[in-house]
Amino acid sequence: MKTNKILITFLIFLAIGFQSYSQVAVEINKKEFKQSKNGYKEAMRSLKAADTYYSLGHPGAYRMALAEYLRAYEYNQYCPELNYKIGACYLYSTEKAKAITFLEKAYKSKPGVAFDIHFLLGQAFQYNFKFDEALTNYRSFKNEYLASSSKKSKKKNEPEYDVDKKIKECEAGKNLVKNPVRVFIDNLGPTVNSKYPDYGPVITTDQSVLIFTSRREGSTGEEIDPNDMLYYEDLYISYNDEKGWSQAVNMRSLNTSGHDATVGLSPDGQILYTYKGVPDGTIFESKLKGDNWSKPKELGKNINTKYHETSASISYDGRKLYFVSERPKDGFGNSSYGGKDIFVSELQPNGNWGPAKNVGAPINTKYDEEGVFMHPDGRTMYFSSKRDGGMGGYDIYYSENDGAGNWSEPVNIGYPINTPEDDVFFVVAGNARYAYYSSSHEGGYGLQDIYRITFLGPEKMMVMGGEDILIASSNATISQKVKQEVVEVKKVRLTIMKGTVTDAISTAAVEASIEIVDNEKNELISTLSSNSSTGKYLVSLPSGKDYGIAVKADGYLFYSENINIPEATDYQEVTKDIVLSKVGVGSKIVLKNIFFDYGKETLRTTSFPELDRLVALLNSYPSMTIEIGGHTDSHGSLKLNTDLSEARAKSVVDYLVDKGISKTRLSYKGYAYLQPIASNDTDDGRQQNRRVEFKVLSVK
Repeated sequence: MKTNKILITFLIFLAIGFQSYSQVAVEINKKEFKQSKNGYKEAMRSLKAADTYYSLGHPGAYRMALAEYLRAYEYNQYCPELNYKIGACYLYSTEKAKAITFLEKAYKSKPGVAFDIHFLLGQAFQYNFKFDEALTNYRSFKNEYLASSSKKSKKKNEPEYDVDKKIKECEAGKNLVKNPVRVFIDNLGPTVNSKYPDYGPVITTDQSVLIFTSRREGSTGEEIDPNDMLYYEDLYISYNDEKGWSQAVNMRSLNTSGHDATVGLSPDGQILYTYKGVPDGTIFESKLKGDNWSKPKELGKNINTKYHETSASISYDGRKLYFVSERPKDGFGNSSYGGKDIFVSELQPNGNWGPAKNVGAPINTKYDEEGVFMHPDGRTMYFSSKRDGGMGGYDIYYSENDGAGNWSEPVNIGYPINTPEDDVFFVVAGNARYAYYSSSHEGGYGLQDIYRITFLGPEKMMVMGGEDILIASSNATISQKVKQEVVEVKKVRLTIMKGTVTDAISTAAVEASIEIVDNEKNELISTLSSNSSTGKYLVSLPSGKDYGIAVKADGYLFYSENINIPEATDYQEVTKDIVLSKVGVGSKIVLKNIFFDYGKETLRTTSFPELDRLVALLNSYPSMTIEIGGHTDSHGSLKLNTDLSEARAKSVVDYLVDKGISKTRLSYKGYAYLQPIASNDTDDGRQQNRRVEFKVLSVK
């Protein structure tokens, strides 16, 4: 890894926050530079060292050169070539405002100091939001240099100057700054950030975990990358609780002595996607098993190619992987739009990712796209692009899918989130009120820090209850966050359900399989697992579906839950701790996804996934005998409810028999309202009492 000849990893170019243009070779005349003997030798030594760094032409080298040039500047503050080079180097620092002073000083003393002086002045003013001054210089550069260069052949290795693009950026920047979005942008502080570059944040949907990339001291291997004079990239992790973000810890088990960088994290925090610059930029996957991460595994050939692959984001259901690649064609023969595009791959039945498809227009353009993030609502994509309409470098955009595969025209997320520099790797919390990204704001802790963005808006109380979320009965306590502010970026329709899965007797954590089913379509949406060490789980449930949730583990009766989330339901978090009972005589389970026509014993088709799980359980225990019990609320007479509850229990038994379960293993009984599990004085209590249970009578 350390001998890799890649000049610098792609992510670092982005992290420094600068669209790189190799600076022209400007010579400092020793005779003109010399003012006196006192200090001349020391100044020349600094100049020689600085010029060596400067000639390398990449951000890390320019920063190294700057320190040496400033030492020489102490000897001679009037040399136009030196002022030019100092100004050029400051464009790669976090103090870009200082570039204006030195470049203007160079130009005033020697207007022809370098043919690109107006271009660099344009950049310096643009990065400092002085768009009118930037436009003046860009236009001067266009009129003077480009007009003259068109009459002569281009010199070898002469940089390209897309000055028309820069002019468009300044014009767009003026409009964006006039209409800022209402946000707070807060540094995450010293427990996360260091005096070194910290960037590439990825988070869990509930913001409980943050993983990011750092170039700080103490890296694995303790080696400096000779290409940019910074420590090799390492992965770090921090946890969020009521006290704030914990001290970031090096993820030693995943880091190597080379570059290891974050690119994506699954919504529940169980799958981490990382980047390594071998050989051309490759995406790896690690899975959390208990307290340990698996060894990073390179994704298959449909994701990684001989071309550059960078960021990745997995969908809420784990079935789609969105990623960035500079491949010229996708897996279906469609040509790319230019530069880096965003692609999507679907998970195949064999567990591999299928052929990648270019997501197409209007997402991709002839310019580069980067930093894709698919929100857990399943509809909204955030990404960065150099497309027209941005204020410089990469700007952050978002687009929404209509559910039929069509993406809306991307919207610039606005100023002050977007700046004239590169704004990349932007991730959004489930509630869409908070987002995280890295930036090189002045006053930070280092070259690049991680910030949290808070979107502001009028306070609004969320409407909760049976109309918005219908959660079937459970002995577990449900707590909900019911106060949420309107988010200006977009309206989020998403429910997060999280908690722990534990053993009913020992209370120990249980690693369980959690299946999410669309009850209306009888379709498995996704399968995930609770953590074997903590029992924690987190599922993302976009609004507009009737979900059946089944929690299963070997040796335990399965647990079921029903969450019906209407389309209009806004963001909410539901905490539900799930207790699993081991298979044994007398064990009971409430079948929460069994539904009947009103006042009848007719099973609805939405009941079939739940009943099929019961069939699978009975087939796993061939000697098990069970009783199906029907229960009602207290409305109506005892006879009416007894007859209805017994008829419904019989309907369940009939279904099981039709599926091949022997009648001798099944019995049924109607209990009417004689065994309530909640009060019949409330709608919620009556809802819990209307249920179907099965009880284990015998098992071997």
